[in-house]
Amino acid sequence: MALDAEYIGGRAGSRDQLARFVAMLPSDEAAVRATAAAQPHDATFVDFLQLARRVGAEVEVVSDGYGFYVEPALTAMGITGVPITSAVTSWTTGEPVITFPNGHPECFVCGTCKRQRVLAQQALGRHTVMVGDGVSDRYGAAHADTVFAKSHLARICRERGWAYEPWETFDEISAWLTRVAAAPDRISPPRARAFICGPEAWGPGRHDPPPEG
Repeated sequence: MALDAEYIGGRAGSRDQLARFVAMLPSDEAAVRATAAAQPHDATFVDFLQLARRVGAEVEVVSDGYGFYVEPALTAMGITGVPITSAVTSWTTGEPVITFPNGHPECFVCGTCKRQRVLAQQALGRHTVMVGDGVSDRYGAAHADTVFAKSHLARICRERGWAYEPWETFDEISAWLTRVAAAPDRISPPRARAFICGPEAWGPGRHDPPPEG
């Protein structure tokens, strides 16, 4: 679809797209959730999460999507207690409706502001790691202290000259975490980076990124 191409190319924001596309979801909430729950997931995430909890690393799932499928996906893998930050899709009126409680209050490009989640963790003094594969991860990756990227995010990192670690499954993330847990003094403290998005870079009220992306 043309809208998908605009989004992948960095010319359109996700929030307006999600608001348009939510109407395409069926009104049968149970059927939608059942389809979502049946999707395969990276089983190596379970071992990674167990390792993270053993070494005291905080894990948060941040999704710039519809949101309703994240918790069922974690439940299907036997995972509980992981903070989830996303949009909220509900069927309380009988038809799907999406809201964006975790969007930026002055920038409307993204449904969920991943940049703000990275900055919030860094404000607590934490070395913050972004693990992603999509276009929506780029604004968080611009500020993260360590970036693991594949697919669209890896392409963006290469185009922008950002350092990143390639990954395919969470086994690679676990191997990295094992190494740094054994030598925590090698982990750098969080550091500020220039804004490439949001009201600081674009001015308030934008719904799409500027042409330069």
